[in-house]
Amino acid sequence: MERVFHQLQTFPDFHSTVNSENSMGELRTVDFADGEMEVEVHSSLRGKDVFLFSQAGRNAHGLSVEKNKLELYHTIDALKRAAAGRITLFEPYSSSSRSDRTTRRNSVGFWVHHKTLISLGVDHIITYQLHSDKSKTAIDPNECGIDDVPANTLLQEYISDNFIKTQDYLETKVKEDWVFCSVDAGGEGIAKKYAIAFGTKLVIAHKQRDYHKANTVESINILTATPIEGKVVWIVDDMVDTGGSVYALVQELHKRNVAKIRIAAVHPVFSGPAVERLQQLYNDGMLDAVVVTDTLDCSGELRKQLPFLHVVSSARFSAELIMRMHEEKSLSPFFEAFDARRYLASLKLFM
Repeated sequence: MERVFHQLQTFPDFHSTVNSENSMGELRTVDFADGEMEVEVHSSLRGKDVFLFSQAGRNAHGLSVEKNKLELYHTIDALKRAAAGRITLFEPYSSSSRSDRTTRRNSVGFWVHHKTLISLGVDHIITYQLHSDKSKTAIDPNECGIDDVPANTLLQEYISDNFIKTQDYLETKVKEDWVFCSVDAGGEGIAKKYAIAFGTKLVIAHKQRDYHKANTVESINILTATPIEGKVVWIVDDMVDTGGSVYALVQELHKRNVAKIRIAAVHPVFSGPAVERLQQLYNDGMLDAVVVTDTLDCSGELRKQLPFLHVVSSARFSAELIMRMHEEKSLSPFFEAFDARRYLASLKLFM
């Protein structure tokens, strides 16, 4: 059986411009009867700058995490055997980042995954919003570069374009009537960046887990000195996985008579009961909207199930990153803090 899977972008050499000859490469996976596989490269890659897009989470082909990772490893080996120059892996959603904690007798999925990638020949890794900032320290910069790009900017731009639209609304309504809320104490940093970006107050949720059961929340405490009755509350996080945390938090916030509750999360992982939980919150009038990026596949069927789901494209974002990297330019602009007032003012200049 054959299928085309990873997206591949190549350039002739490291220092030529994007205007030079470039191509979309084609890769095929061949599955043998006994379960083994090979990946074939159907493009000439000798000396070329290769940008490979891949992720192991939910995908249009319905492949498992394990199958996706194995195909990725075979792909990198095939690229090296095809004499590719520099290999940059775009892994917008890094599923292995969920496994980044060490105890005495557990494996660390993030380390295993990236050690394999590096040993096979990846030169640079680009991710969009790792689950934990400390994960990056597992990668030796002498062996491989890594840039964890804050894709929250995509969500902040979308919120500005579709929920705010004007500077006047930002100043007269948003700053008074909106608050941004973390899912837990660990997410305070993300929530604070949103609050600063839009000039609003910050709310922190503290969840108590049952550590004998995975993805289980026992209770939620809301920590704030600001009254939130009648406010529009945005719950922000790097991902929605099973939806257990946001399910409990939305219910707790709803008890406090807030005006609307919305969710903004970079990665729509939506494992297990997540879709059903979000549907129930929406049907019960507790949830107004969910804004995510397309780092995982959001099929037409999923969007029908969740008509309140807003999916933000990351295509332009990725294209700009590729252009800068290929031209050896700084990626600093992608790491600058978002400012809604400045962003909306810049839009006005082009109206």
